[in-house]
Amino acid sequence: MGWFGSRSRREGVPIEPALLAAAAENPGGSVAEIDSTYVDDPNGYVPPEAIRGAWLVDSSGKPTGEYQENPRHGVPQDDFSRLTGPDHWLGWLGDDPAIAVREGIEESLRAQVADAVVEWVKILETPRFLTGGRRRSEDDQVMLVTRAALAAPFALSVRTTQHGRSILLGVFSWAAVNLASPEARKDRHWFDLGVGLDWAGERLQERIYELDGEDGTADL
Repeated sequence: MGWFGSRSRREGVPIEPALLAAAAENPGGSVAEIDSTYVDDPNGYVPPEAIRGAWLVDSSGKPTGEYQENPRHGVPQDDFSRLTGPDHWLGWLGDDPAIAVREGIEESLRAQVADAVVEWVKILETPRFLTGGRRRSEDDQVMLVTRAALAAPFALSVRTTQHGRSILLGVFSWAAVNLASPEARKDRHWFDLGVGLDWAGERLQERIYELDGEDGTADL
């Protein structure tokens, strides 16, 4: 709750059964008020911006009447800071890695539902990265990057005409090979729902080799 704003006291203590039940389960804590404009299932993933604020709960599990506003409340926004923040080379993704990954995610969704529109994407953890290369010659210390891959855990909101809004959790993986020969470059995306980063990370190296059919070991 450290990112919430100042406390205020509201007229009347809320009596909604769901809020009172949640308060009873969190004595001494707080109960968040979710904005249904942005989230259909408050029991699933809730982006920080979709929280209006929180009711404080006393030690007996009852709302105190004190309320903390969330200064971040509003339309959920993309967050790729965990992708771009680490000091890892992402030049193979172009000038703007965040845009490249977002477009890759949207492309994966539209391959399944043509009119899918991504409302927001949040990268939830630092991705797993792989980078491999070779020396230009036996005596040359300069390395040429020949292959790279990443696995990025995400939460996102997508809208389709048939299904409306859905909030999805999973891992988006991207591998590219033949990076030293742009004319021969090959890329592939994997969009795995309901899996964790460890699962996707374990498959990243086999996927990067599956892409170009190589055997042996790269300098990863």
